[in-house]
Amino acid sequence: MNIATIGLDISKFAFHLHAVDDEGRVVCRQRLRRGEIIAFFSSLSSCLVGIEACASAHHWTREIQRLGHDVRLIPPAYVKPYVRRGAKNDATDAAAICEAVARPNMRFVPIKSVENQGFLMLHRARGLLVRQRTMTSCAIRAHFAEFGLIVGQGRQRVDANVGRRSVVAADYGAHGAGSACEPDEGSRPAD
Repeated sequence: MNIATIGLDISKFAFHLHAVDDEGRVVCRQRLRRGEIIAFFSSLSSCLVGIEACASAHHWTREIQRLGHDVRLIPPAYVKPYVRRGAKNDATDAAAICEAVARPNMRFVPIKSVENQGFLMLHRARGLLVRQRTMTSCAIRAHFAEFGLIVGQGRQRVDANVGRRSVVAADYGAHGAGSACEPDEGSRPAD
């Protein structure tokens, strides 16, 4: 096979590829499983490979580059204009990627190293935890307000009231809250 350009549509299990020669004629259309990718690309001579930038794209780019291929990541928005209308599936996506990667003015996504990906993943995980902490704090303030207790904005104010033995206070002890909830001096009922 004389392959010049390959469009590779990746997913969790089934990968679709579309290969053309120097003149743009289709040489190969194939569906491969995850375990067959490395063996397939190691059997080819060096060629241009286009992959849509999505989950696991950086991993597969690094793996295929190790085999001597020129791999480029394309943003999904730049691939979409090349997808045939009304025929959205993995095989046509691979053909669109193959068409897009060969364009002279195409913009590509920089390939991330393993270290860079790990660093960015750490920051995304931290951002997620901060957002969840803020959401929880706001939810607790709203629950307090349901009992007529107004807690000021800010995580520290919520933490201070949650840390006390009883926050759901005032007159609710006689109405079923029990002795575990006694009024505190720091929280004030709403007017």
